[in-house]
Amino acid sequence: MKTIKLASGHEMPVFGLGTWQLTGDKCKEAVKKAIELGYNHIDTAWIYGNQEEIGEALKEANVDRSKLFITSKVWKDNLDYKGVLSQCKETLDQLQLDYLDLYLIHWPNPSMDLEETFRAFNELVEEGKVKSVGVSNFNSALTKEAQELSEVPVSVNQVEFHPYLNQKNLLKFCKKNNVVVTSYSPLARGKILQDNVLKNIADENNKTISQVALRWMLQKDMIVIPKASSEDHIKENMDVFDWKLSDENMEKIDDISEKHRVVDVGGVDFDD
Repeated sequence: MKTIKLASGHEMPVFGLGTWQLTGDKCKEAVKKAIELGYNHIDTAWIYGNQEEIGEALKEANVDRSKLFITSKVWKDNLDYKGVLSQCKETLDQLQLDYLDLYLIHWPNPSMDLEETFRAFNELVEEGKVKSVGVSNFNSALTKEAQELSEVPVSVNQVEFHPYLNQKNLLKFCKKNNVVVTSYSPLARGKILQDNVLKNIADENNKTISQVALRWMLQKDMIVIPKASSEDHIKENMDVFDWKLSDENMEKIDDISEKHRVVDVGGVDFDD
């Protein structure tokens, strides 16, 4: 699996399994199947309510912990110092892990003091409970503020990003400031799957529309975490590494005029 070196110095796999809305046995089996098929990056969050199932799946998969990259997120109502530490402990207990590879602020919360949040994050890194820290659903201004408040590097910003939400200004800002962008909902929850531009490019490359969209983001040096539960989709999504989109096709996708955000960002003023 290809990796990107984060500002923290740690390597992050460019491809992972998103688990939002995966719960119960369906989640557990999807994680086990993904690992069996070669995934080593699993993305979850406390608010997803599936960390116990993921913990069981990781244990049953019996994979060397050092070969896995596990991301979780602290919920926006728990961003005070004690809340961060408490929720991180709960997350580690549920996942049956000694540390997280990446811990993110799930959503910005204007009523919370980010300085407290990063004081807790810095402590978690010092104690070895977290390897790298970052944010999610932050615009450029909030990302800059986070960088200024954190003693350790803010390595990642996880946001909605797909051909119908090409947040090019945010991506440009993050690259300039050594923050890696992770795309969640990279297939826009299926909204892009009937797009004619993507269909023509998929036919030209003998690939699926999903694979074209994922490849487009990977060629922008992004990380993608598509959700999948069936073995076929888990396999299909990962078939994006032995081919490339032409510059012309990259530009065609960049120029798609359809705009659609699938996640309510709760009043966050984004760059695009």
